[in-house]
Amino acid sequence: MTYPFLLGHGTENDFVLLPDHDGSVHGDLDADRVRALCDRRAGLGGDGVLRVVRSAALGLDGPEWFMDYRNADGGTSEMCGNGIRVFARHLVEEGLVRLPVEIGTRDGVKTVHGDGDLLTVDLGSPRTLGETKVGVSERAWPALHVDMGNPHAVAFVDDLADAGDLLAPPEHDREVYPRGVNVEFVVRRGDRHVAMRVHERGAGETRSCGTGAAAVMVASALADGVDRPVTYRVDVPGGELAVTWTTDDRVLLTGPAVVVARGTTDL
Repeated sequence: MTYPFLLGHGTENDFVLLPDHDGSVHGDLDADRVRALCDRRAGLGGDGVLRVVRSAALGLDGPEWFMDYRNADGGTSEMCGNGIRVFARHLVEEGLVRLPVEIGTRDGVKTVHGDGDLLTVDLGSPRTLGETKVGVSERAWPALHVDMGNPHAVAFVDDLADAGDLLAPPEHDREVYPRGVNVEFVVRRGDRHVAMRVHERGAGETRSCGTGAAAVMVASALADGVDRPVTYRVDVPGGELAVTWTTDDRVLLTGPAVVVARGTTDL
């Protein structure tokens, strides 16, 4: 059986999109198929899979559309900040919604708005859960545990190269993060301007991470002692994102989202 797919990315954090509006094509999307689709040599290639499905098809209440997101290793994830903008871009381009649009996720309902090249998603309120630490090889750094619907450990370093090749997950406290963690390494570039690298849980080092950029902004703003509202520029290997922390404790992530290809596959 063949089925349609699309490829899209947000600051080069790339995804395979699977239109499955009534839930009849992919059913319970299994990990083996996700890994095959995301394989960059034998598959389509991507940091994860976005299944585009109606909430009703999954027996869920809430908004019409649900983002069924899977990491490249086949595991589910609560949220994906770059992915949800690509998801919304696809819905708009297909004439299925107008912005702003509410989208269901495993971390609740998110609203995406904007126009032109840039889209903004309201990621909700961050939770800072104390100090932890992360390590690469024989080096270790203190880190701030920030929950953006999914777990993050944010570490400030002298140089982004200090994180090494990030092929393997950085060392972390497995009691704090029993299901793994997204680890961001951060350097300062200027006033309200930082740069980061990230090892994403279930995907490895990626060119960008939207919820990671949000966690980095929160950690930076707290370290800087700045008042809200405040916006930071966050540079990632795949481009740049703008993250705003509002007076009412919402984190807004703004960046590009594009669909670049479509086709059919039997993977």
